[in-house]
Amino acid sequence: MKTPMSSDTKLTKDKECESVDSTKYRGMIGSLFYLMARRPDIMFSVCLCARFQEDPKTFHLEAVKRIFRYIKGTTPLGLWYHKGTSIETVVYADSDHAGDYVDRKSTSGICTFVGYCLTSWFSKKQPALAISTAEAEYVSAGKACQQALWMK
Repeated sequence: MKTPMSSDTKLTKDKECESVDSTKYRGMIGSLFYLMARRPDIMFSVCLCARFQEDPKTFHLEAVKRIFRYIKGTTPLGLWYHKGTSIETVVYADSDHAGDYVDRKSTSGICTFVGYCLTSWFSKKQPALAISTAEAEYVSAGKACQQALWMK
């Protein structure tokens, strides 16, 4: 497989499709979560499949198996951390104040570098309404610190 998930894959809670063993499915998802530390390229696909651990269906299992086939074909790829080397984690954060025109909520943007490699990034609407630009930046900085601690 050249990609961990097809771009036209739409995973939903289909009540009519046949259910699969949820214990086996959770074990597969757990293994993929463990592997995500070294393979951030599978993060989106694994997190999407992880949403359906309660009642997995056959097409959810097929999506997970595709991720495993992708990993098998791309084993040389990944992040390698050599023992004894000091690798610096750098996190950049930014936000806008009241950037959403509908509900006036601010948006935080964060990207994390381990060494010289971009390892994670996200842009998300802040949960609460910020009164000032400084407050929006403070919330974004808090999320950046949380991300940095998680990466260490």
